[in-house]
Amino acid sequence: MTDSPLPIVRLRPKAEARAIRHGFPWVYADELVTDRRTSKIAPGAFAVLEDAERRPLGLVTVNVQSKIIARMMDRDPGAAIDRGWLCARIARAAALRDRLYDAPFYRLVHAEADGLPGVVIDRFGDAAVIQPNAAWAEAMIGDLAAALAEVTGVTRIVKNGTGRSRGLEGLAEETAVLSGGLEAPVPVPMNGATYMADLLGGQKTGLFYDQRPNHAFAQRLAKGARVLDVFAHVGGFSLAALAGGADAALAVDSSAPALALAEEGARAAGVAGRFATRQGDAFAVMEALAAEGRSFDLVVCDPPAFAPSKPALEAGLRAYERVARLAAPLVAPGGYLGLCSCSHAADLTQFRNASARGIGRGGRRGQLLHTGYAGPDHPMLPQLAESGYLKALFFRLDG
Repeated sequence: MTDSPLPIVRLRPKAEARAIRHGFPWVYADELVTDRRTSKIAPGAFAVLEDAERRPLGLVTVNVQSKIIARMMDRDPGAAIDRGWLCARIARAAALRDRLYDAPFYRLVHAEADGLPGVVIDRFGDAAVIQPNAAWAEAMIGDLAAALAEVTGVTRIVKNGTGRSRGLEGLAEETAVLSGGLEAPVPVPMNGATYMADLLGGQKTGLFYDQRPNHAFAQRLAKGARVLDVFAHVGGFSLAALAGGADAALAVDSSAPALALAEEGARAAGVAGRFATRQGDAFAVMEALAAEGRSFDLVVCDPPAFAPSKPALEAGLRAYERVARLAAPLVAPGGYLGLCSCSHAADLTQFRNASARGIGRGGRRGQLLHTGYAGPDHPMLPQLAESGYLKALFFRLDG
């Protein structure tokens, strides 16, 4: 029995307690005893988790409205989740990033992998964006922001409460400035390029830091090249390519505001004369470019998550295959094709097979040169496959 003032929640007899003991951070709704006492626990409140034999496993946050009914907060069932605890977790995460990067532009907290379940924090110099994607983090957003400011010294903090994950937690969408002011996009230096991050109105937190090492690899292929960046957002691959000496780059995206930020980034880096944009549906634009007889030495496609969940996997893999089929004919003989997936439901083998099928159906053959993943500011929790979602494949296509 656990001696604690907190409520106790207990695994069902057939639930796999071994996985929890070995580091798996989630308990699903069908694994927990959900009696009347459990059902009365407020979303985001804390409880002590026990196995079926009433042996404590740790301190969890509970949300009976979510399929992930409990998330491990601390292996110590007597831990106090307060501002001091938050400061310690954020400081540990910051120490890693400060060792990895020369400037404070990175993902500071990567949810469960950094011991803060459901919490994403991206840092942009003296500004930061918090995504509280779990009920406990929503309830403690004030303490999170205060701990973040205390540890890092950031003066401008945004809460980005949007996205699919919040809906699964039963949380409403809300974006708010918690401290400081943000009157303009924030310039972000990365791989020699300058990106403009809209922390209030952009996608996710405003910039995708996870692609940093894949931008760098594409940059190695870009010197003297004509580059096509599809699903470009704020110019991730195209601006990196231009910083690496590409002759010209064309960025394609459906979002006019994102492309405007890409153009602003090109001007800030002094490469606007070699940069162009084209707004429209990516699939339609690739078909139009083929009809125009256009070709490029390097084509990179970085679409949104086509398979964000297992039910969407089959349709998502067909979409990835279609991307590859349309992109392959646009690559000049001997040129390079980069294909990316941020869908955790599609594993590397499935994504690679879909990409290879698409390249073949696009009339091309190629060598797989490189497989890339998210950068080290997006650490993976080995027990949680969902924390290792990003895949990037680079091919050299035949003549």
